[in-house]
Amino acid sequence: RRLYGRLHLTVNEAKSAVASVFGRKFLGYAFWRAGGMVKRRVADKAIKAFKDRIRELTSRVTGRSLKAVAERLGVFVRGWKAYFRLAQTPSVRQALDEWMRHRLRAIQLKQWKHSRTIFRELTARGAKRDLARQVATNARRWWRNSAKLLNTVLTIKWADQLGMPKLV
Repeated sequence: RRLYGRLHLTVNEAKSAVASVFGRKFLGYAFWRAGGMVKRRVADKAIKAFKDRIRELTSRVTGRSLKAVAERLGVFVRGWKAYFRLAQTPSVRQALDEWMRHRLRAIQLKQWKHSRTIFRELTARGAKRDLARQVATNARRWWRNSAKLLNTVLTIKWADQLGMPKLV
């Protein structure tokens, strides 16, 4: 306490403790034991905050172009990726990466708006007519339609062309 007093720092008693590293969060990281080693992962609260921020940046009601959305997303994602680069959970980053692309596909479908436009755009991008028809007939179900079916048409390469950053 004397050291902190000289530095004019205050210790938050609620956050500070002398305890095991397991079950505690430190600067957005959580820790677990694997094979006798302590490993780092992104804490659940940090993942929730990440998803909340991505939802905010990829809102489907903003009227921005998909390229503009990807640019704004890029700034945040690159910073988040750099901060959590020490996390030893590539599967978490992979899942978040897929989830972000899913959000972009949903925005794209909403921007195409009408069944005719969705059908035309998907077939122009190489989708089979049956797939394009299936997605177009359910035009208002952006989240559902932007899942598995569209992965073959609006691919990772499509997201890369928009400027979408990767977490992996």
